[in-house]
Amino acid sequence: MATTLLSVSRKLAQWNPKKTMKITLANNSALLQPNFVFGVATAAFQIEGAADSREPCIWDTFCAEPGRIKDGSDGLVACDHLNRWREDVELIASLGVDAYRLSLAWGRIIRRDGSVNQAGLDFYLNLLDALKAKNIKTFVTLYHWDLPQYLQDNGGWLNRDTAYKFADYADIVSRAFGDRVYSYATLNEPFCSAYLSYEAGIHAPGVQNRQWGRQVAHHLLLAHGLAMQVLQKNAPQALNGIVLNFSPCYPATNSDADQRAARMADQYHNHWYIQPLFEGRYPDLLQQLPADEQPSIADGDMAIIAQPLDYLGINYYTRTVYRANSKGWFSDVPPNTPPLTDMGWEIYPQGLTEILLQMHRRYPLPPLYITENGAAMPDQLQDGAVQDTRRLAYFQQHLQATEDAINAGVRIDGYFAWSLMDNFEWAEGYAKRFGIVYVDYQTQQRTLKLSALALRDLFANRR
Repeated sequence: MATTLLSVSRKLAQWNPKKTMKITLANNSALLQPNFVFGVATAAFQIEGAADSREPCIWDTFCAEPGRIKDGSDGLVACDHLNRWREDVELIASLGVDAYRLSLAWGRIIRRDGSVNQAGLDFYLNLLDALKAKNIKTFVTLYHWDLPQYLQDNGGWLNRDTAYKFADYADIVSRAFGDRVYSYATLNEPFCSAYLSYEAGIHAPGVQNRQWGRQVAHHLLLAHGLAMQVLQKNAPQALNGIVLNFSPCYPATNSDADQRAARMADQYHNHWYIQPLFEGRYPDLLQQLPADEQPSIADGDMAIIAQPLDYLGINYYTRTVYRANSKGWFSDVPPNTPPLTDMGWEIYPQGLTEILLQMHRRYPLPPLYITENGAAMPDQLQDGAVQDTRRLAYFQQHLQATEDAINAGVRIDGYFAWSLMDNFEWAEGYAKRFGIVYVDYQTQQRTLKLSALALRDLFANRR
């Protein structure tokens, strides 16, 4: 493909940003040390496309249901990464990153009959080899929400057997990949796969049932524990762990009711997924749920879930505010005061420092990586350039928040910007752009945004 795909427009390439258009860190910053990892991240369903060469997944089904996706789009083509991966590897390398975090499409590797799709496996093997040739560390996520539809047809994550199917999948992948992978994550954000998918109903498969959501959360964590046992056996040289998303919970007022609501939300949305990993038990809030809404937990499950971790990935975007509701539970209070991202999320960088310190003080954490951090902005391509100054400021603030946590005693070994490129943003479709690289979905042209140039310069100056 022509080199124009990988280069910034002539106007932007020749533009000399002012000092305020750069990301700056102190010369002695912990983030500038040689062993700190900087990277960019993506997810398979959001960028790969080529849906006809894999098994359908729950998001294909969800997209086909009218009204589910705000712009009526789907992931059948997305960023056409499966066909353009060579150029995309060059793009990643041009940014000077240390690492690339990607996910695998389960249904691209394992067919409905349980056999291995060698062509799908070869795609990932070739991608990993190309990244390794560029000295780019690969952080592989086994599951980023795209459950094969054939498993959903048998109950999906409500079916306990899916956790064991996941362990089999992890075994096949980790044996095939050998020493190509620097790090494995079992799951990305099980909160989303459980709560957003089975309680809020805004993600695939779009169910609203609290008991099902709690059961799915348990089976996801069980799948994690089973897969961790496989990964530590097959890939002991890799860093093996899990990626959780966190949002610090604040009360809407100083009333006792709202403060209690915020504490409940913190247990339900944050600690529900991390406490079993380190303490082998769910938060006490579990006992406040009606018996018919509590998950079924088999003997030995919690010990399986609490496998030792080589690292923990943390995704952070914003904080959340809660108030008490008439049901004795909690309700979130949507933000309406700027600055907000294009998703309507409050820009609250100090929340990253706060949640890191909170978890550090509560749990015996392994090394941490900020595995996702970024912002959707209303980007526009004008004269071949995207001057996303608000996203650049977002990265500046959150990198500083990361450093503040390190200076307070938290061990953080790396930071990944979300996302490498604009992509299919789940229920939002293609209307929201998180990328540091602009994608024209009609031509698949990639254009580095100002934020990408600023990050590239930061990485280059570090070296």
